Amino acid sequence: MSENNLSIGNRKDSRFFRSAAFLTLSLEALGVVFGDIGTSPLYTMRVCFGGEYGLAVTRDNILGIISLIFWSLMVTVTIKYLLFILRADNNGEGGVLALMALCGSKLSKKRGFLVIFLGLFGAALLYGDGVITPAISVLSAVEGFGIYAPKLHHFIVPIAVAVLLVLFMFQKKGTAGVGKVFGPIMVLWFITIGFFGLRAVIDDPEILAAVNPYYAVSFFLNNGPASFLVLGAVFLSVTGAEALYADIGHFGKNPIKFNWFFLVFPSLILNYFGQGANLLMDPKAASNPFYHLVPQPLLLPMVVLSTVAAIIASQAIISGAFSITRQASQLGYLPRVSIVHTSEKERGQIYVPSVNWILMIVTVALVLIFKNSDHLAAAYGIAVTATMLITTFLYFEITRHVWKWNPFLSVFLTAVFIIPDSAFFLANIVKVEKGGYLPLIIGVLLFNVMSTWNKGRKLLLSKLQESSLTWDQLAGSIQDTNIHRVSRTAVFLSGNPKGVPVALLHNFKHNLVIHETVITLSIVTTDEPRVRNKDERLEVKEVGPHIYSVIARYGFMETPDVPKLLDLLPSRGIVIEKDKTTYFLGRETLVPGRGKGLRFWEKPLFAFLSKNATSATAYFNLPANKVVELGALITI
Repeated sequence: MSENNLSIGNRKDSRFFRSAAFLTLSLEALGVVFGDIGTSPLYTMRVCFGGEYGLAVTRDNILGIISLIFWSLMVTVTIKYLLFILRADNNGEGGVLALMALCGSKLSKKRGFLVIFLGLFGAALLYGDGVITPAISVLSAVEGFGIYAPKLHHFIVPIAVAVLLVLFMFQKKGTAGVGKVFGPIMVLWFITIGFFGLRAVIDDPEILAAVNPYYAVSFFLNNGPASFLVLGAVFLSVTGAEALYADIGHFGKNPIKFNWFFLVFPSLILNYFGQGANLLMDPKAASNPFYHLVPQPLLLPMVVLSTVAAIIASQAIISGAFSITRQASQLGYLPRVSIVHTSEKERGQIYVPSVNWILMIVTVALVLIFKNSDHLAAAYGIAVTATMLITTFLYFEITRHVWKWNPFLSVFLTAVFIIPDSAFFLANIVKVEKGGYLPLIIGVLLFNVMSTWNKGRKLLLSKLQESSLTWDQLAGSIQDTNIHRVSRTAVFLSGNPKGVPVALLHNFKHNLVIHETVITLSIVTTDEPRVRNKDERLEVKEVGPHIYSVIARYGFMETPDVPKLLDLLPSRGIVIEKDKTTYFLGRETLVPGRGKGLRFWEKPLFAFLSKNATSATAYFNLPANKVVELGALITI
């Protein structure tokens, strides 16, 4: 075979493996990202025509609701998120915190404060949504057993709790492991719901007229002000869009777009239109439009498949919560948390044990308190709509001040997105007293936790700087003191890259020794997800004889590993033996006092968070048998 033929063959093989890898990643993404929005047909139409809304099952109302659902999916998910918002990734990472960081320092101080406020509050609200999504999805599916066998009605809550416990225990497998198991199931789910929807559409194709937005408009005209509130139920069809954006760091944009356009969107549309067609033929099906699409002999298998799909529906918000937690921790808005990397190939695939167990406890509690999906639907939506509004505002800031778009174009696009976002938010705000207060309370609590942690860390750093010395002062003290240089290397971790670490001062003051080689290491988190330029990773400066100040830069989606970082030092002229290296950490014991900077209730909260943060030894992957901690008592 000629060299040219070999070259062509290699290119073909390369394309084949790239295509195979892309399809594998797309399959995994399907099992993680689209479960929430993919299972919304289970309850959206039922809530519209039942419960608190109780719409009359008439031809005009059916066509109006289906038209609203179709255009909501088209405008909010397809156009807003898939075609525009996904472009605003921060080097491959998504979510409100990534958007907030993308704005960076390009805004004025006043606008920058507003962006940070909105970004943190949006992230906090997603946690509120994160405890409701698994509860409502699993309950909606398990309620199908009550339709198949009414005697099982009393077992719905225990079954739902058992299913949720299994789901959260499975999370330690990581998004890659979860996706490989859940992906094929979701392929079957979307094909199945699309097929049953198509059968009904073929039986009554009149429902296809709902593609015309005229029916959505006439729905409002015919039903008056009460029709506006029904948007709170219609919104259930697009929940999951924000989590879809937050999850792009796990799989990338292209697999998500591929899945949406070629499988998810067509299947959802067919099923919703099928439910509408079935209601046109049999208005009594409004009691549960989704399951009435299914022939009686296939009802039990469909209930089982729906339950499994509902389990998967929770995955998007759970993995999104993991990503947001790591982003917030790295950006300095949450304490250090233990993060488990579950894939050697995909850097964004992580598992956060503490977040997983907290979500599990709160979600199970919600199921036990609310007991059915209709009650939970009242609490569902308000947090997501608020986050969607915040995302739209942050996107405007990026298009106008980061990308420097034409002002008219930025305002026009923002208006296109903010009109439906605002309508959904206002329709959901009436749910506050009926349960909508729950995600808002969770959001407010977490917002205060994040803001308190950020303020407290800045205050603590300021106090440490007050008691610290400059390098020139330390050098003078060394010359004036009978100091000994002992063998081995000492690495002092410090949150202050400018001054002398407190641990070094304590060691010098009490032991009157300085190691032969001293390295002070400060970890700085950038506004980018990852530091891609290796030359920017380290900044090394010799501040005294064999005393080096090292600043290491990490992106907010990276987890620092100090031992691996030390491997980069020889290229900067610092030769050390890692086997003969001791790591010194400063450990501050915080005592609430009368100092300024934190409000009275923030002081004990900050002290509690500091005490329960993951230890620096574990977080920075330090060898525990080579770590020395030197404590200090600080009044805040």
